[in-house]
Amino acid sequence: MTASNVLHHASSNPVTHYRTATVGGIEIFYREAGPSDGPVVLLLHGFPTSSHMFRNLIPLLADKYHVIAPDYPGFGHSAAPDHAAFEYSFGHYADLMDGLLQQLGVSRYAMYVMDYGAPIGYRLALKHPERVSAFIVQNGNAYEEGLKAFWDPIKAYWADNSQERREALNVLVTPETTKFQYVDGVSDVSRIDPDNWAHDQALLDRPGNRDIQFDLFRDYGTNVPLYPDFQAFFRQHKPPMIILWGKNDFIFPADGATPYLRDLPEAELHLLDTGHFALEDKLDEMVPLMRSFLGRHLDDN
Repeated sequence: MTASNVLHHASSNPVTHYRTATVGGIEIFYREAGPSDGPVVLLLHGFPTSSHMFRNLIPLLADKYHVIAPDYPGFGHSAAPDHAAFEYSFGHYADLMDGLLQQLGVSRYAMYVMDYGAPIGYRLALKHPERVSAFIVQNGNAYEEGLKAFWDPIKAYWADNSQERREALNVLVTPETTKFQYVDGVSDVSRIDPDNWAHDQALLDRPGNRDIQFDLFRDYGTNVPLYPDFQAFFRQHKPPMIILWGKNDFIFPADGATPYLRDLPEAELHLLDTGHFALEDKLDEMVPLMRSFLGRHLDDN
């Protein structure tokens, strides 16, 4: 291959940009790639990770789509102000994501929602239902059936906001649990990059970050009363939806995947033989499904 051919081949690969915007006085880091005039796909990450979880997916969508993947405050490279001076809540996160999109001039978007990204994305959809073009749902809950045994100590904290209940959640931010979230339910662990839990744990271990996470565990309880509103949104607006769910996930088991079909019977459901972070070992299966779905629902919009 000649030098010119090498350069031509390289130039055909999407480039990811790493940017920061100030929204509501807070620095929000985001990854951005793809054509500026392409249909927008907003990637909303889960706990305890960041937009880092989408690092392999972004270039596989960005040839056709304008991909935006932010970090929430307290996660990744976004600012992490002290929890005593900043409201760490899902409602606040939705407002900040809304502000970021407005700064970027984005008025129509599909959303990939995973874990924490689901209630953030669905709150955003309630604010601006006309802006949502489609959903990719990956282990992101909107039904009480999906809150099983993993959530019992967190539910106890919702019911009793005591220091004892708060400290009982320490186990959720330990290195053992962070690794568990990546490897549990995975048949071939050799496909999981160990940099994942090393990266996430280093950020969890930052001074003050544990209190941020505990505040969010507490606030997650405010999402549950909104589940009927999320479900009503699905029924009323009928957004195109593909559900790509790691069926072996202990945190958000498949019990939370199938109820979507009650409200959106036309949704596509794919239960994958993996765990919580399905992109880590099933990217090769998920991308063709996503691209087919997006191609049918976004390319002509």
